[in-house]
Parts: sequence; structure tokens; C-alpha cells
Amino acid sequence: MTGTQAPAAGVDFAAFAPKHFGWYLDRKVATITLDRPERKNPLTFASYAELRDTFRALAHAHDVKAIVITGAGGNFCSGGDVHEIIGPLVDLQRAGDMGGLLAFTRMTGEVVKAMRACPQPIVAAIDGICAGAGAILAMAADLRYGSARSRVAFLFVRVGLAGADMGACNILPRIVGAGRAAELLYTGRAIDGTEAERWGFYNKLCAPEAVLTEAQALAATLAQGPTFAHAMTKRCLHQEWSMGIDEAIEAEAQAQAICMQTNDFARAYEAFVAKAKPAFEGD
Repeated sequence: MTGTQAPAAGVDFAAFAPKHFGWYLDRKVATITLDRPERKNPLTFASYAELRDTFRALAHAHDVKAIVITGAGGNFCSGGDVHEIIGPLVDLQRAGDMGGLLAFTRMTGEVVKAMRACPQPIVAAIDGICAGAGAILAMAADLRYGSARSRVAFLFVRVGLAGADMGACNILPRIVGAGRAAELLYTGRAIDGTEAERWGFYNKLCAPEAVLTEAQALAATLAQGPTFAHAMTKRCLHQEWSMGIDEAIEAEAQAQAICMQTNDFARAYEAFVAKAKPAFEGD
């Protein structure tokens, strides 16, 4: 439960080789693949910790401009592994080890915090089962592409736990609305891709065989854009949740003034004058 060693801040992500999920980098887009298809890609203590450490290190990655997270074998993620996580947690409960339980729940929350804090836009590509902690990972992404046959469920109530897990009570209502979030978190029921798209959880529905490629295409488009500005947008989207409108307007004035100092801002103007498409470089 102590986690893996975090990648160094200056890690070369082109050569990064995580132990607990798939990884490859193409066109400045990193694809993370939860890769235990025989079990529908459940999470373990080690994979939670390595995801947390990876997203933290990505804050310093200059070769990664966008991220896609997906699952292998026709499913996204079935949540926490019943035998490798739930069983040990029940043992801690029976032993009265509140400290151990809290260490776990804080560690899993750190994954979401790291996803929200890393500057790169994250696109989730979702097919098949997307349940429990898997639904949380999808929720924590910036954008979500899914298939009609996918099934999204926040299952915590079904194992006697609160829907309040890893930030769900804060983030999910902002995506689908308070009433719909309450329904999902109280009942634990699954919604298919069509309903998920109608509710705004999915940005787009794709054919199952095209979910990943379309998500990667979107991520590649973002990676080719003004990535410093994208990082600023992500930071403002996150920080302004707790601001009033006057604070938000001032924060955005400061953020935009900073972006106006970038070379990409000048490139966009010069390209407009030349009637050409700007070639952004993220500086």
C-alpha cells in the first residue's frame, strides 16, 4: 500500500516503461492502457500508486502534450480488484485498522488529484465495463469518448460504501448535474453509452472499434495546438470551481495576460496576417 517509486521529474517519457499498465508515446500523445483484460482491467494497490506517480511526473514532461487513458480487451476498467484490494481492506476493517483504511482511501484520491493537476488534457477512451474506480478514472479525465455498448457504474453503494469516493461528489455533479449524479451515486446503477452521452458524461459516442483511434486523434489535435494555453485552460477550469464570478474573471484576466506573452500568441497573429495555419510549439 506504500506505492511505487515516482518517476523522476526529468524522466524521458518516450522511454518510460511502467510495470502495471501499458504505455506508448506517439505524436506527443501518451496512451495509458489498463492491461489485465482477463479480469476486465481491475486496479491493484500497485497500479493505483503507479498511476498516481505517473500523473505527478507528467507535470514535468516536455515530450508529452496530451494523454489518452483506455483499457485492453474491450473493457475500460472494472474497478478495484476484489481479491487484491477488497479482500485486504476487509482484513484491515476486521483488525480495526482505521489508519490503514484511511491511508488507502487517501492514496486513491491522490490519483484523481494528480490527474487534475497535470497540465496535459486527458481523454478517456471507454468501451465495455467502466465501473467503480474505473468510472472515477473516466470522470477525472478532461474529455470522454465512449461506445454505445459501454456500461458506466459508480458501484460503491453495492459494496456498502458511500458514493463519496475519490472526489465523485464534487466532480460528477459538475459533469452530469446534481440530480443525475445523486441517482448514480445512491443507486449504483449502470448507464449505457447512449445515456452517458445524453447526460453529458461522454463528449462523443464512437463505434467500439473506433473509440481509441478517435480519442487519440482528438488528443493529437490538442497536442498540436497551443499547449501552454491548454494547460492554462485546464488549471482555470479546476481552480475556478471554488471561486465567485468576480474572482474568476480576475483570475482569467491574469491567465490570459500570461498567455499573451507566449510565442504561440504571436505565431497565431502572424499566421492570420499571412492567411496561413499557425504552427504552435507550446512556448
